[in-house]
Amino acid sequence: IPDSGHKYYLQFTTEDYKSGENAGSCLATVLYPKTKSPPVVNIKCMQSKDQEQIQEEDNGLYQKIMHQTKPVTGNNIPDSHGNIEPALEPVWVLAVAGSSYIMWEKSTENMGYSMAQVKTVKQWIRKDDFTEFDYNILLHEIPTQDIISCHMRLTWLPGHPLKVKYFCASQNHGLEDGSGMESGSAAGVLHEKGPNF
Repeated sequence: IPDSGHKYYLQFTTEDYKSGENAGSCLATVLYPKTKSPPVVNIKCMQSKDQEQIQEEDNGLYQKIMHQTKPVTGNNIPDSHGNIEPALEPVWVLAVAGSSYIMWEKSTENMGYSMAQVKTVKQWIRKDDFTEFDYNILLHEIPTQDIISCHMRLTWLPGHPLKVKYFCASQNHGLEDGSGMESGSAAGVLHEKGPNF
């Protein structure tokens, strides 16, 4: 698109993160602006699971987190052998969901990211029903192969958007942050402006 950037039309299938089963198919357009702003994404998906099944899975994840006897803490998830302790799997799943927003916002037409590891995670005790975690995560930058460190605070309750605040250390060791908004289940994200936690 002249003066705007490149626009891509995509058709793809999705899979359930845990089971690997087909989760539906999507049509999307992605515009990478010439400016340094995030890509503009319009997406429509036909899910193979109904909303009730998605809600049940979200509630199951939430119950695993809430039934811990003490606040969750952990580090190096997965470990150097690729293993994740079963007790830490729910916080890993939330980290993947929250980091997907960071990766989307930081991606450019020539640069992408994948989640490499949760270096540390700490659960905060709240007076309401929401769960809240502080994460230090590592993102793998492609094609540079650099590892980017980000701090992410994530808040979630089933039936509500996942809220994410973050900042990432840039290569010059400064801080960058972003903002945006999406809604949905644990896979949806609401990003709040500002790096101050």
